[in-house]
Amino acid sequence: SVRLVNGNSLCSGRLEVKSNQLWSSVCEDDFDQQDAEVVCRELGCGAPSVLQGALYGEAEAPVWTKEFQCEGNESALLDCGSSDSARNTCSPGKSIQLTCSVPDDVQLVGGASPCVGRLKMKHKGEWRSVSNSYSNWDLMSAAVVCRQLDCGTALATQRTNDLDYVDKWIITSSCGLSESAIRECAVLRPHSSGNSLEVTCSDFLAQPNISFSTYIDGVSEAKQQGLQVLMGTNFTISCSILPQYPGGFFQLILTTSSTSQNYTLPAVNHSAHFLFSAADHTHQGDYSCVYHIYVFSRNFSSESQPLSLSVSASLTVLLIRLVVLVLIVAFTAALFFYCKV
Repeated sequence: SVRLVNGNSLCSGRLEVKSNQLWSSVCEDDFDQQDAEVVCRELGCGAPSVLQGALYGEAEAPVWTKEFQCEGNESALLDCGSSDSARNTCSPGKSIQLTCSVPDDVQLVGGASPCVGRLKMKHKGEWRSVSNSYSNWDLMSAAVVCRQLDCGTALATQRTNDLDYVDKWIITSSCGLSESAIRECAVLRPHSSGNSLEVTCSDFLAQPNISFSTYIDGVSEAKQQGLQVLMGTNFTISCSILPQYPGGFFQLILTTSSTSQNYTLPAVNHSAHFLFSAADHTHQGDYSCVYHIYVFSRNFSSESQPLSLSVSASLTVLLIRLVVLVLIVAFTAALFFYCKV
C-alpha cells in the first residue's frame, strides 16, 4: 500500500500511497516522524534517516487528502488513524521525500572476515542460510550482496553441500546491476535443502595483526601498546594474518617525520618476523604491516593498524652521561677555585 519512487533503492524516494488502485503523493504538512517510522517498517527497511521535500522530484497528481496520525508502532501506514485535510494540491517542494536506512538483513558467516562466507538472510524476522535450487544465482547476484555489505565487488560464489538437510531460505530470482540491497531482487521462500550459497567479496582479506617484542638478556618480551625500546636493544616487529589462503608476503612500512622505509618477507605459516638489531633513533616512528596475495587472478592487500615506537636511551647511557656531567661540573669548579688562588 506504500512505495518510495525515484530514489536509488527500495528504501528511498518520494512517498506514494495506494488506495482504490490509485497511487497518490503525500504532502509533508500531513506527515511526521512517527508516520515515517511506520512506512519504513512496512517496506522492510531500517529506521528513517532523512525526511524532507523536493529531494526525489515534485509531487504528482493525485494528492492524498488525509493527514496521517500514526502512533509509530503500526505495521502499515493505512492502519494509522487519519483526519481529512481537505487538500487537493501540494505546494512545490512539499511532497514527502523519505530515506530509510538499509536493513540489516544480510550476513556472510563462517569466513575470516565479514566479506566472505556462507550467505544468511533475515526474512520474516528469522535468520536462515540461503540456498538456490535453480541456475539463476550468479556472480551478478552475489555482487548485490557485496554492495549491501560495503565489501566491494563479488569475486566468486558457489553452492556448497551441507552435512544435513535443514530449513533455509531459497532464492528463486536473480539480480542485476542496479540493486543496492539483495531484498530488492530476491524472492525468498522456506525450503529444506542440503546446500548453501557462499560468496567471496573483494574486501575478503582479514586485517593483519602487528606486534612488537624486545630481547633483553635472551628473554623475549611481547608488547602491543606503550611501545618503547631502549637504545642498542634488539627488537622484532611481527606480522600475522588469519589463515585464508597459502602464500603471500608481508610488507613492513616504517614512517617517520621525514622518511618512509619498506621491508619485505614471505608469509610463512601466515606470519613474518622482522628483526632489528641495536635500536637507534632511525628506528623510531610508525610501523604497519601490509599483507599481499595473488588470488582470483588479481592482487589483493590488507593493512594493519599502525604501531608507534619510540627509542629511549638505556640506563647505562644515562649513567655515563650523568658521570660525565658530574666530572665536568667538578672540573669547572676546581678550575674556578684554582684561578682565584
